Parts: sequence; structure tokens; C-alpha cells
Amino acid sequence: MKTKVRCFKLSNRSTITIKRKSITTKLLPLLAIALFIVAPLSKVKALPSYARQTQMSCTACHTSFPELNNFGRQFKLNGYTMTTMPTIDAQGNDSTKPSTSKLKLLSTLPLSVMLQSSFTHISKDVAGTQNNSVAFPQQLSMFFAGQITPHIGSFIQMTYADGAFGMDNADVRYANTVNIGSKSLLYGLSLNNNPTVQDVWNTSPAWRYPSASSASAPTPAKSTILENLGTQVAGLGAYTLFNNLVFAEISGYRSAQQGAGANPATSIDTLVIKRIAPYWRFALQHQWSSDYLELGTFGIASNHFQNGITGNMSKFVDMGVDLQYEHIMSFGYFSLHAAMINEKESRDVTDTAQNTSKLSLSFNSFKIDANLYLKNGLGATVGYFNNTGSEDVKVQSLTNKPNSSGFISQLELLSMYNTKFAVQYVSYQKFDGSKTNYDGAGRNAAHNNAIYLLAWFCF
Repeated sequence: MKTKVRCFKLSNRSTITIKRKSITTKLLPLLAIALFIVAPLSKVKALPSYARQTQMSCTACHTSFPELNNFGRQFKLNGYTMTTMPTIDAQGNDSTKPSTSKLKLLSTLPLSVMLQSSFTHISKDVAGTQNNSVAFPQQLSMFFAGQITPHIGSFIQMTYADGAFGMDNADVRYANTVNIGSKSLLYGLSLNNNPTVQDVWNTSPAWRYPSASSASAPTPAKSTILENLGTQVAGLGAYTLFNNLVFAEISGYRSAQQGAGANPATSIDTLVIKRIAPYWRFALQHQWSSDYLELGTFGIASNHFQNGITGNMSKFVDMGVDLQYEHIMSFGYFSLHAAMINEKESRDVTDTAQNTSKLSLSFNSFKIDANLYLKNGLGATVGYFNNTGSEDVKVQSLTNKPNSSGFISQLELLSMYNTKFAVQYVSYQKFDGSKTNYDGAGRNAAHNNAIYLLAWFCF
């Protein structure tokens, strides 16, 4: 599971299909243009639980949800606790001292709901699979997101997907601040179930572009371990932000599988973590009057049993670097995001004679995107991705190479601040190692090009 006010990106394979292929590739762009022309451009002061809690518009924290701006990053780092909502208070033993208050409970539960519905058209049908698929819902989520105490807040997502309802992304954190001379020090703890879900930048795997994508279109066979641990682990970490300039975090993760296997893990589970997997994050940031820049690094070291809870291991070390730039203009907002993750894997391999050796693999994932959001609610994003790496028998293609590259372009409209309509086009240059005949059966990379129409509501 992968999505993210926050509204999320979540992979979901539950789809229903159109019985007649009455919508052609030529008509889809025209329908998207018509949608943008006729949709109203009125605004509303925004809705989900954080907006209700703070009585502030979604745009106070987001450029286009779920992308955070500078205020949104501060809100998250401070534990989701800022509120103007009345609270239910109770004093401690000494009622004359406000500091002894033992209860400051929001007068209304901080709940919100998210619904995504989508349509996907693939350039060429996948053998045995019907094209032109509809997902309703692609994702249906409920969030408990807001202040628990004055220093503890939550972002907890429960999602209906694949015909089942269960735990999705979760981040519960404690945050506080102190002054060191004239400098501020923000510090906190985060309990979460997805490495990078606690991150505040739109460059790390949990929050990067695209924030929503097709659940039915073919995608490259390989991705980093950092992108695949969501909802299958539990982690506790500490973080600090000094003088709004230097950010550092260290966390540790342990297997806590949801849906995919037993908990505690048993002999039938896969990729169970041995001991603790450390995760780290370091970043430098600076905000000027109309410009913002972040440079950072992140990574994880994770040892997994290949099957069950004993036997052969796969050891991963992911190292990432990232950049985020933002520029505020009178008519809108521009941002640029880039990240590179290098993954080193040492995999135990046992031959027919029961001799075990080490196989060393390397995998690189590069992603960059640039977007422009206008104040009237229109937005456009262009992104590029490029995966390269060693031959891997787990990549079931003609070359066994994970090399995939292409562009992801998106037009979107926020008809209201809590409602998004988008049209996305994914164009592949390479797919699982080749431009042409990558599967040995005549399928080309371009056959997986996809048009994706999305309706996204948060309320």
C-alpha cells in the first residue's frame, strides 16, 4: 500500500471494468479539457479534520493537497496539535494553576473522509485483462487526524481497498520546543508504520509525485525496499529541528505485518525483518521571502529473511539524496522535487547442492518533477523517472534487468480546496530492461502507456 489534510496515495487493485470500449484514446484528452473548462473555480474554507481543528483553509498548509508548504511542514513537525477549537478541560490537584490541567480534549472528534475514483486506459491491452478499467472506489479512507493532547497529535488512516477495510498509513507524534539562547529547538517522537510517512518533504517515497496513480496499469517490476515496507512495519523515532534550519531524525523499525501475513511473523511469511531496521533522515532548509530550498539525505538498512523467520537472508542498504525548491509568485506557486535512491542488496543464494553464496545487486531509482499551481485552482506537473540496476531473476523479463524510464504528466483542477480532478498520462521509454519486446512475447514499453482520470474528494 502506498497516499497522504492529508490525502493519500494508496495502491489498490480493486477495479471494475467497462463492458464496451466506447471511449477511445483520442476522445480522452478532449474529455479532460472539457472537464477543466466547465468546472467552477469557486473556493471554500477548507474541510478535513485539520482544517476544522484550526479553522484555517486547506491552502494554509497545502499548495495542492497533499503537497505541504512551509506552514504545513511546521504544523506536522509540531505534532498536528495547533488548534483554535474549544477544548474540554479538567484541572489536576491544584485548580489554581492552569499548568496542572490534566485534560484538554477537542470538543469534536478530528475525523475526515477521503474518496478516490478513477478511470484507466492502457495503450495496448494486457493479455487476459480487460482494458478501460474503472475503480469506484479506488480508495476510501477515514482519518483520525488532529490533536490528542497539547503536545501529542495523530495522522491515522483506515482504508477500504481490495474488498477489505484495514489499517493504512499512521503517524502519532509528540512534539515540543525550547529556546537555546536566541535559537529555537523543536524536538519530538514519531510512532509510525511506514518509513518516510513522517517526512515533511514531497521527495521521499511516501509523499512524492504522483500522489495518486492507476492501480490497474502495468508498472515496473522492481522498486526499493524503502518503498515497500508501508503498513508492514512499526517504528519509533526521534527528530529535531534546530533554528528552523537543520533537521535530523533517527528511527528503528520492526516487522508488524498488516493483512499480508501473521503477527507475530511465522514460517509462512516473507521478508520479515531480523532485529531492528534503522532509518535516518538529515536535511538543511531555508526560507527566504518568496523562495524555499531543502537539501537532504535519507536511508534505511534492513535485514530480511527471504522466507519465514529463519534461513537465507537479504540485506538491503538504501541511501537517498533529495532536493526541494519552491517559489511563490503573485499568480501562483512553483515547486521542484528531485530524489535519487541507491540500493545495495546482498542476497543469500542456495544452489542445488545446498551451497549458499552471496549475490550482490545494485539498483538506482531517480525521480524529478516540476509543478506550477495557479491561484484559480489549475495546476500542471511534469515528472521524469529512471530506474537502472543489476540483472535480477526476480524481474521476469527478457533481460531480467529493472531498467525502466519515462515521463508522468498531469493536469489538475481544484474546483474547491478539498476537491481535485486530474488527468494523468504515463509514457514509458523503457520497461523492465527494454524499449521493445521486453517480455519476449512482443510487448513494447510504449504498450504500457496509460491515461488516468481521477476524482479526489476530501471532506
